[in-house]
Amino acid sequence: MAPELRHLRYLLAVAGHGSFTRAAEELRISQPTLSHQVKQLERTVGAQLLDRTGRAVRLTDAGRVYVHYARRALRDLAAAERAVGDLADLSRGDLRLATTPTFTAYLVGPLAARLHARHPGITLHVREMTQDRIETALLADELDLGIAFHGPHPAGLTAVALFTETLSLVVGSAHPRAGRTAPLPAAELSGQPLALLSEDFATRVHIDGYFAACGVRPHVAVTADSINALTEIVQQTALATVLPDAVTHDPRLHPVPLEPALPARGVCLLRRDSAYRSAAARAFTGLVQEWADGNRRLPND
Repeated sequence: MAPELRHLRYLLAVAGHGSFTRAAEELRISQPTLSHQVKQLERTVGAQLLDRTGRAVRLTDAGRVYVHYARRALRDLAAAERAVGDLADLSRGDLRLATTPTFTAYLVGPLAARLHARHPGITLHVREMTQDRIETALLADELDLGIAFHGPHPAGLTAVALFTETLSLVVGSAHPRAGRTAPLPAAELSGQPLALLSEDFATRVHIDGYFAACGVRPHVAVTADSINALTEIVQQTALATVLPDAVTHDPRLHPVPLEPALPARGVCLLRRDSAYRSAAARAFTGLVQEWADGNRRLPND
């Protein structure tokens, strides 16, 4: 008897949890049923796939090999189902998109609005994550597209250039630099309290590189995982932050030019080289490139 899809999913669940009990809870089946199904798979394969002798259930050598191909088979099947369900007329479809926090603040809204206006039958699934997680998820076929920054990317990914993003020091109305237009020497930021994105994010790496090049050691008083959090913090305190110029149009936010200026950086659209390109993904790619053509230089650039 050939293995069925449920056998593969059951094995992956047990391997992922290291427990029949937790896997059964996730799958919403009884533990005896799960155990019987996995044993049935092992008989079909002709090898023991799980080591049940310890406190945690572990994959055997044969199990590790089998799981590798099982994951690939389920991933390919999911891609096949998306391909079959994909209609060229874009009357329906799904698009899995991820962006870093920077773009959630000013880019996702306009792009989602355009996509919905032109293709209301497409469901857009947006996730916010760090750039390295976007790359990993693309390679694992957990995403269709990602919006990220130019730079070295893992093998297997293609990057399409979109536009250039510029950054500025930003303060709230309570900050003594609010409303001043004269450039602030970067050296004066040494020891100054700042609110910045956490070190997991590419934007923070970019900012830290700028400070290091200028010989500046600011005092990072607050870290946050979103641009919206930073804007709220800056508006309510005398702390400064660093934000893309595109999000500084709120009258309560005041960009402060720095000398030397923060370096600009390229923005790109990422996709997996071998991924099936659905009609929804192709439509969104054209839409984001169209938007980028009209916004090569962002406001305040």
